[in-house]
Amino acid sequence: MGCYHSKRTKKTPGYEEPTVLAAETPFTVSEVEALYELFKKLSSSVIDDGLIHKEELQFALFRNKNKRNLFADRIFDLFDVKRNGVIEFGEFVRSLGVFHPNAPVEDKIHCTANLKEMVMALLHESDLLLSDDCVETIVDKSFSDADLKGDGKIDPDEWKEFVSKNPSLIKNMTLPYLKDITLAFPSFVSKTEVEDSEI
Repeated sequence: MGCYHSKRTKKTPGYEEPTVLAAETPFTVSEVEALYELFKKLSSSVIDDGLIHKEELQFALFRNKNKRNLFADRIFDLFDVKRNGVIEFGEFVRSLGVFHPNAPVEDKIHCTANLKEMVMALLHESDLLLSDDCVETIVDKSFSDADLKGDGKIDPDEWKEFVSKNPSLIKNMTLPYLKDITLAFPSFVSKTEVEDSEI
């Protein structure tokens, strides 16, 4: 009687099957598998525990894990859906899915409604020399244009209407290379276990 050794790859905490994620997002199984390879590289760049920590996202975006950045903080908060201080693989794929060219516009609109603070952070951290008064005027004008009911709040319907009149607001919510990440990043492609047509 011999020993049977199964070839198992170590899965990270929060790992979800590519077929499940492909069914819930605009990504194909092959694209999810390629994203897993990217995720593994990101999640081991500072702390090798299979989870993306704020410092690792900071390092991936800006090649600096120490300098605090409000934009990176907001992106991290957007991806950390469970609010547990780390980004798990499923959160990573679902959050990136919003930026996929085939993601529903409604998903992009919903996501941009949460990005007001990111815009403020970008304006404050950019090299643009805008006074605080100028930034406040831009934000106030945009807010008043979007607040159709004039009640001091922007509800989802008002935001959707505002975005439909100003489509450039969600233009940056589409990353074309996500449409086929396996071609954009061939180094992340590994032998797939499931064909995309099977899901």
